[in-house]
Amino acid sequence: MGAPRFTPEFKEEAVKQVTERGYSVAEVSARIGVSAHSLYKWVKAVSPDTSEQQSKELFEAKSEILRLRAQMRRLEEERDLLKKAARYFAKEPE
Repeated sequence: MGAPRFTPEFKEEAVKQVTERGYSVAEVSARIGVSAHSLYKWVKAVSPDTSEQQSKELFEAKSEILRLRAQMRRLEEERDLLKKAARYFAKEPE
């Protein structure tokens, strides 16, 4: 005799109790007679894939860092040019 099989509707309702109604996994699993491990697996199966979202955010962050570094280099060059110009114009006329 194997493990009991649960219908997709039963699993969906159990997951909703955790994700939408705010009950804890331990509370729901005890109430419906399912192991907490199984309920965690069901919740994880329906939750959105975060690795894709994280990789997108990481790519955007890296792009922003590269853009800001390039902008910083340009501003440093402008600053250095203005310093040279200020020194040049600060000299006494000969």
